[in-house]
Amino acid sequence: MALVEIRQLTKQYHKGDDVVTPLDAVDLDIERGDFVALMGPSGTGKSTLLNLLAGIDRPTAGTIHVDGVEITRLSRARLTDWRAAHLGYVFQTHNLIPILTAYENVELPLLLLPMSRRERQKRVQVALEAVNLVDRAHHTPAQLSGGQEQRVGIARAIVAGPTIIVADEPTGNLDADTGIQIRELLGRLNQELGMTILMVTHDRAMASIAPRQLQLDRGRFVVPDDCVQPLALAQ
Repeated sequence: MALVEIRQLTKQYHKGDDVVTPLDAVDLDIERGDFVALMGPSGTGKSTLLNLLAGIDRPTAGTIHVDGVEITRLSRARLTDWRAAHLGYVFQTHNLIPILTAYENVELPLLLLPMSRRERQKRVQVALEAVNLVDRAHHTPAQLSGGQEQRVGIARAIVAGPTIIVADEPTGNLDADTGIQIRELLGRLNQELGMTILMVTHDRAMASIAPRQLQLDRGRFVVPDDCVQPLALAQ
């Protein structure tokens, strides 16, 4: 069984008399330790897929299993608990709390889990070490560069030891040099720590670090023009 099994996943919205279908009966398997880059034009369902996998939104039809749990059947309360324990989300715009230090921002997800203060301290230290920001632990976001803010966001995403990390355009607001640093960091988290990552990006250089690259077009997976690897969506 794959770590993530997505079957016939469909999402529809109503705009007046029209029905918009950003995802149309999508199937996808993600194995433990995979790094998948999801590409495609704007409005083709990439972020919709991420939000469904993260439990932020509900599908119109279809199922999502993560590590044997069918998250599409969980109640809102149970889904909140599952997300806190099993999912790390890297946002494009960092979403850091401006009055909190880097340490406190990274610690936030752990406050939702049954964990001692000592264990929280240990995990935050490890997460900050992973992104090379221990020396900035007590700085607020205003005292950090854009790249450092994004690294804090990544540390926050990994601090609880999530089952899967989803990243939505993680270098979209960064300059080229800082984007390279974040690209290398995500690659290292996957290769050295075995973290499973599903990343949405428009940047082909960013996508190139992922061993597996998929493309969405009009709510369905297609084979990218320059893709030489098998699509391998679902078994």
